[in-house]
Amino acid sequence: MHIKSVTAFRVLQPFTGGTYRMSKGRSADCFDSLIVETTSDTGLTGWGEMAPLGNFYAPAFAAGARSGLAEIAPSLLGLDPRALGHLGRHMDTVFKGHPYIKSALDMACCDLAARAADVPLVTLLGGQDGTAVDLYTVVTHGPVDAMVEHAKRSIADGYGRLQIKVGGNVHDDIERMTAVAGAVPKGTVIFCDANAGWSPFQARQFVDGTRSLDYTLEQPCPTIAECLSIRRKLDKPMVLDESVTSLEDLLEIHRTDAADGLTLKISRVGGVTKTRQLRDLAVDLGFMITVEDTGGAEIDTAAMAHLSLSTPEERRLHTVAFHQWVTVKTASNAPPVTRSRMGIPDGPGLGIDVRRELLGEPLFTVSK
Repeated sequence: MHIKSVTAFRVLQPFTGGTYRMSKGRSADCFDSLIVETTSDTGLTGWGEMAPLGNFYAPAFAAGARSGLAEIAPSLLGLDPRALGHLGRHMDTVFKGHPYIKSALDMACCDLAARAADVPLVTLLGGQDGTAVDLYTVVTHGPVDAMVEHAKRSIADGYGRLQIKVGGNVHDDIERMTAVAGAVPKGTVIFCDANAGWSPFQARQFVDGTRSLDYTLEQPCPTIAECLSIRRKLDKPMVLDESVTSLEDLLEIHRTDAADGLTLKISRVGGVTKTRQLRDLAVDLGFMITVEDTGGAEIDTAAMAHLSLSTPEERRLHTVAFHQWVTVKTASNAPPVTRSRMGIPDGPGLGIDVRRELLGEPLFTVSK
């Protein structure tokens, strides 16, 4: 079995709730998605997707993904899509760094490999544990009243887990956090995410001002060392997200005891295969795990669901349903969502049925 062709599509995916806002004035109106179709000589097709959140969230940008994919794709023709470790090493050899460029290709090959075995991808990722993963929803950064109303709507929609965006002016963020926490029912799970927006000085101010509140602090500062300095004085759990970009980062976080949990983003580490490797090690090291990505629709969300539900339930935190964030659809048989929990689609591979006619004209195709 070998890769016969690789085709790339660009799909803009506007957000259903309007502009997505983070600290420091960072915002985006849509995901700029790169979708990859990989076919084999046996007639099977695999799909992959990656979409950075603007140009400000991660060291990745949509135009770079498209350009890099065009460079890498021809070298994959003739390789076995089931040999995922070999494919990853090959891509790292022919194109140094830039893991986000390789993510959709790896995802498409994972989908293809599972379809070739006629099993759901979750089976190849270690086996399914549980029927659904908890979902959280994001309360984006903004005026206090708007954030409170957003949180109340989310609770009314059935969500019991909120990620509240902070990372701006500390005193304003203390007010935001206090108001939102006071407006939602007792027992609501709250993650307070600064997206690496604070200095240690600012993070300490925030922690001191919110000691009476029940929440998990997520990525207060840019570096592992800075976050560790906050964790040493923190009486709450801490999760790191932006700091987890490689195996070396994971080992450093474990060595220094810098976090209780990790958020693994598929495109940040280079695809489903490398996410699974980091996830398995993190589980063995005792971390709580969230698996998600920087953006996308049905294809990417399906991969997140398979990775989440192959994570042991006792180590699993939650994830997001990106296909519900956007106004466009790219596939049918999407990951099923019942109120605030998500399962995996029935069928082999990712389980979704991509509707090629919704993707527009291809950016390019390379074939053998």
